[in-house]
Amino acid sequence: MILQLNGISKSYLGDPILSNITLKLERGDRMGLIGVNGAGKSTLLKIIAGDLPYDQGEIFMGKGVKVGYLKQDSGLQMEQTIWSEMLGVFTELLKVEQELRELEAQMSEPSLVHNPDKFEQIMTRYAGKADWFTQQGGYDIEPKIKSMLNGMGFGDIPNDTLIKKLSGGQKTRLALAKILLAQPDLLLLDEPTNHLDFETLNWLENYLRVYQGAILIISHDRYFLDALVHEIYEIERTKGTKYSGNYSQYVESKAKNRQLLEKKYSMQQQQIAKMEDYIQRNIAMATSSRSAKNKRKQLERVERIDQPQKDLKHAQMAFAMDKKSHKEVLKVRDLEISFKVENIQKTLLRNISFDLYRGDRVALIGPNGVGKSTLIKALLKEIEPDSGVVAWGHGVTIGYYDQEQATLDPDNSVLHEVWSAFPTIEEARVRTVLGNFLFTGEDVFKKVSSLSGGEKARVALAKLILQKANVLILDEPTNHLDLFSKEVLEEALLKFEGTLLSISHDRYFLNKLAGKMLELTPSNVTVFQGNYDDYVLRNIRN
Repeated sequence: MILQLNGISKSYLGDPILSNITLKLERGDRMGLIGVNGAGKSTLLKIIAGDLPYDQGEIFMGKGVKVGYLKQDSGLQMEQTIWSEMLGVFTELLKVEQELRELEAQMSEPSLVHNPDKFEQIMTRYAGKADWFTQQGGYDIEPKIKSMLNGMGFGDIPNDTLIKKLSGGQKTRLALAKILLAQPDLLLLDEPTNHLDFETLNWLENYLRVYQGAILIISHDRYFLDALVHEIYEIERTKGTKYSGNYSQYVESKAKNRQLLEKKYSMQQQQIAKMEDYIQRNIAMATSSRSAKNKRKQLERVERIDQPQKDLKHAQMAFAMDKKSHKEVLKVRDLEISFKVENIQKTLLRNISFDLYRGDRVALIGPNGVGKSTLIKALLKEIEPDSGVVAWGHGVTIGYYDQEQATLDPDNSVLHEVWSAFPTIEEARVRTVLGNFLFTGEDVFKKVSSLSGGEKARVALAKLILQKANVLILDEPTNHLDLFSKEVLEEALLKFEGTLLSISHDRYFLNKLAGKMLELTPSNVTVFQGNYDDYVLRNIRN
């Protein structure tokens, strides 16, 4: 047994966050922890890691179990270099290595020639420490670190780079690399796939598939959950429910369980109504009073099924267009984009040519840093390319979703942020749309600056829907959304009759929506027909 939770409960200011959470993990288990934003997933990981106290219940950890916990905040030492931070995993081994060097120095002292007993003592100590050092992999420290850094996408970054100079995504990857290097018995991972490109995602999935310990993972990456986990633990309305299988199997199981429960509840209600009717009609009659009283005792013994709760309220989306665009939506020819670094002009992209046609569903893919978002800015005329042609077709209206939500004014209220963009629309219509995105009552007066990442994403999507554009350009649209909001967004985009161009690392999203993939490299763009799985299969064959 690696971990067992019995009846864990946690409240904040009297409001329950977690109620009677019970689960068990054995070595080799892979469990996905899911639930809407704010359900208590990260709270549960903090409790297991010992970072947060709990109100009730018991936690049992196997003897000597080592825990690795990846927080959303990396916890790295910003003044350290990449290499020194990784070496920190092997502090004990490095200490013994230093002791071995000191013992070697002692053994080489000329005075020991005349003191064989002391020499023997040093040799014995040296042999014991050397054996332990070898068994613990002391001679493999450097290759282990190099292999891990390469796998996590640091192969081209100098090892002496200071951590404070890394991007947010690089810090997340480095924190994950450090935890994996330590090879703990229990991995607690909170959104480990954020900021990972396809190559690193695939490497991580393969690494974790054969990992010897147990894994409890919070992730909104449905493709990742499908590839890795054997069980899903859902926290909903403070309580936990376990499902066997991966994410797709969970979706199917939950729907079947709900239908079965609703059917059982309905049948029991009909049975109870019949019994109550019989009792009421016969209780006062001399000939059937005794039978009615027996029926009443039977009714009292019935173990009543609770009425199934309605689904949690989720955002509602529908993308409409004011008008159709011309068949030829976009023509890009020989685009070249450069940027200046220390007064030196460096080329980022060149030879970029492709077309978009009405109704296309296109995904722009490529490694992190290749220039996908920069290309989008060039298409939107936000930056001027060095050369080439960007020609939009007739009747094109563009709606743009920025993953950073940089266009949102932090000082605006939610209502003012949306309404000010569409001042001719009546307030009731704006409030209706905001209500569809779960901003009701006083929520519409919240300042944008106070919103969570998921709430800001919903504000940006509300504005996009009101725009009624016939071309949607989406930069990482599923970031910050919980699993259920992602499903709603995808269903809405599937019904959208216009043209879709998206940047996304969400492989589940790409499989569902993309009909064409544009793979971007610094020197060209390659067009692949089909979705993400088709793209992977074609690359394997080639």
